[in-house]
Amino acid sequence: MIGKEVDIQTPDGAMDSYIAHPDGPGPFPLVVLFMDVWGLREELFAIGRNVAAQGYYCVVPNLFYREGKVRYEKRNAQGKMVSFTELPPDKQTEMSARSAKVDRARSRVDIAAILDYCRSEPVTPGAAGSAGFCLGGRVAFYAGQEFPRFRANASLHGTWLIKDVPDSPHLFIGRMRGEVYCGFGALDRFGTPEAIETLDRLFAANPNVIYRRHVHAGADHGYSLPDRDIHAADATALDWQEIFAMFARELKPSGAPRAGA
Repeated sequence: MIGKEVDIQTPDGAMDSYIAHPDGPGPFPLVVLFMDVWGLREELFAIGRNVAAQGYYCVVPNLFYREGKVRYEKRNAQGKMVSFTELPPDKQTEMSARSAKVDRARSRVDIAAILDYCRSEPVTPGAAGSAGFCLGGRVAFYAGQEFPRFRANASLHGTWLIKDVPDSPHLFIGRMRGEVYCGFGALDRFGTPEAIETLDRLFAANPNVIYRRHVHAGADHGYSLPDRDIHAADATALDWQEIFAMFARELKPSGAPRAGA
């Protein structure tokens, strides 16, 4: 397994990123793992290595690079990262404002830079995939909507997939191709029954995409991250079973195991 930190050049500066891929010359299908609002950290790098172990070239970019190597961390007495709602109000406001800056326009610039960087890496030129957490969940939608190459996209407890703004992810579902998977926590305020029903309806109207989703009983926002105080292991295992199956169908890695995360 190869794991390394790199800087990917963009028109707005150097985007620090983590890359993992199997040993050997490749090439490997591309999967981009989009971070949550807490920033880049070893927890995400480990998930990236797990993705790479299935036969993929995995990039984990810092979506906050324009403001530096931003990372948030607050742990409880058991050493687990606490949930967003456990933070002081001023910190919640700061993090929400930073998340809101990761919009469609910025994401388009960043994803284009990743694709350009990968032209000189052991990456196959065909279909690519993505998976994102929290704000990264909506960036995974942007990837599938702005770049036809992304044909296997997963959003786990994604935020603001439906919002009253011109670039809301739900308004561009008609552009998506291939497959999309979404994992929702039944207790997550961003995954309300109304929002899930709206996504169901919009995906059903797009004949060019296969949409699958699970709503996990008892799970809250952030449930799929293993270092979190509300981590739901069974729900997360089911999500990754679905995601890896989707990647295998759409990206077709060769000579790789098919074990789940």
